[in-house]
Amino acid sequence: MKILIDSDILIEILRGRNEAVLTQWIALAEAGTAILYSPISAAEIWGGAFPHEHALIARIFRPLHCVADDAETGKKAGDFLRQFQKSHGLKLGDAMIASASVQNHALLWTRNRKHFPMPELTFFTQNDAK
Repeated sequence: MKILIDSDILIEILRGRNEAVLTQWIALAEAGTAILYSPISAAEIWGGAFPHEHALIARIFRPLHCVADDAETGKKAGDFLRQFQKSHGLKLGDAMIASASVQNHALLWTRNRKHFPMPELTFFTQNDAK
């Protein structure tokens, strides 16, 4: 199983206050699950980081795998934008994250499912960690 982690989950992990998210994070780490992230999420996290948070952020990202934003990922994201930008207010960042999840055959771990109306997406749930 591969999981692509969205920015909102990374933020929760960095804050360390959401027990359910932290419990899932630990379970995935202990199971040796491949956890992926998009460069979009890295940009969002680092863009909002304070200098005193840099060491923790680097430590969180270290064991994760960054996916490539290649031509196919961009094409799929463009397809998503064409389909869902007007009807659902889909933004470029979420389109790229959704595309990365689909292209890498990974479950998407997010708390913002309404941002991802794509039927080809499969979401990570707590039951998947067992």
